[in-house]
Amino acid sequence: MFVCQGCDAQFSKWAGRCSECEKWGTLLETTSSPGSIKKTTSVSAKTGVFLSTLKDHTTIRTSTGNQEVDRVLGGGIVPGSILLLSGEPGIGKSTLVTSLAGNIPSSSTNQTVLYISGEESAQQLSDRFRRLNRSFDHIVYLESEPVEILCTTIEKMKPTLAIIDSIQTIPSSEMEGVAGSPNVVRYATNLLLQCAKRTNIPILVIGQVTKDGAVAGPKTLEHLVDIVLTLEGDPLHAFRLLRATKNRFGSTEEVGVFEMVREGLVCVPNPSERLLSERTSVPGSVIATVREGSRIFLVEIQALVEKSLYGNPVRRASGFDVNRLQMLSAILSKRAGLQLGDQDIYVNVIGGIEISEPGADLAVCAAIVSASAGIADQISTVYIGEVGLGGEIRSVPDCERRLAEAVRFGITNAVIPKKGKQSPFGKQLLLKSVQTISELT
Repeated sequence: MFVCQGCDAQFSKWAGRCSECEKWGTLLETTSSPGSIKKTTSVSAKTGVFLSTLKDHTTIRTSTGNQEVDRVLGGGIVPGSILLLSGEPGIGKSTLVTSLAGNIPSSSTNQTVLYISGEESAQQLSDRFRRLNRSFDHIVYLESEPVEILCTTIEKMKPTLAIIDSIQTIPSSEMEGVAGSPNVVRYATNLLLQCAKRTNIPILVIGQVTKDGAVAGPKTLEHLVDIVLTLEGDPLHAFRLLRATKNRFGSTEEVGVFEMVREGLVCVPNPSERLLSERTSVPGSVIATVREGSRIFLVEIQALVEKSLYGNPVRRASGFDVNRLQMLSAILSKRAGLQLGDQDIYVNVIGGIEISEPGADLAVCAAIVSASAGIADQISTVYIGEVGLGGEIRSVPDCERRLAEAVRFGITNAVIPKKGKQSPFGKQLLLKSVQTISELT
């Protein structure tokens, strides 16, 4: 029997590529049959516990000293939990972890942070703490060792937090295979999870990602841990977004916003102000609202419409789905009468923000109309709405919160779907309700 080391799929004969996870060279032969049962001496029954007999327990979380990270975690780190942080190379994972480790103060209670690194030396790590101006008197460095030794060290040292950078560099003295192989990663994570639950010490694990952006290693790695954090962003831009795609102790709707500066990743309490700080009123520039988790951002969307030099007009987008841009261009041509068949259209979301929700459809259409006509908004106006194939403007979730963010930022005009005309912000905003896309032209 041949078993895939990436997804545990079983095959009767060897193949170069697994047909389930489509990975190459992961099928290995195993001697035990899938239906074999180990012989045991005797099995005794266990007695369960009624949940109603358990008292209400309030979990005391440990603050990371970073309000954005605490927001995503639900208030702080839960003792005995294991966290997985992933992200693209160079996105700022080690920088963020360095800031978190430096925020835990050294005190008489022997609060220490155990930093286990298989990618950096002790000198490199200390240089990064100095560069980021972080305290490291309480940091204990340890090179990558077999996971069995690491678990014993964590139990003996009892640090406030244990950091492993990264899980793909941790070998095993009991499991056959090299560090980073699916079996070793799964085995090491399972031992670390048992160690965290047994000692009540939180462990933060950094995970590498594949070229597709997924966490490297078996999918069971994400199932084993308590919290999966993802650091997103464009390395060419300053903003980073921290999301929790899995959180057993809180909501996954929160998102943390950071800016990469010389001192590392700093919190951005008011993202709208940063994203619109350099905006100027020019044709093709409009303001849109973006919902990231439970937060609302104001972003600038720019469009450029130019005569095409080729037979097929170009549709390019940065920070916006190009397929949706093609659809909106077709809607403007069919329903609003814009002649875009021989025009190149470029759309850009300022700040490196990725927009995936349909609530920005009306803003993108308004930017294209403004760029095509060469007319800019004389007064700051925010556009909120989804555009249907029939050219109708549909309402979007959290319209009131989007308007509240616009009022807080000082915007006086708003274009919203007709359904949202009766809004409590009517006295603070000059609302214009539109029913079809043709009303923009």
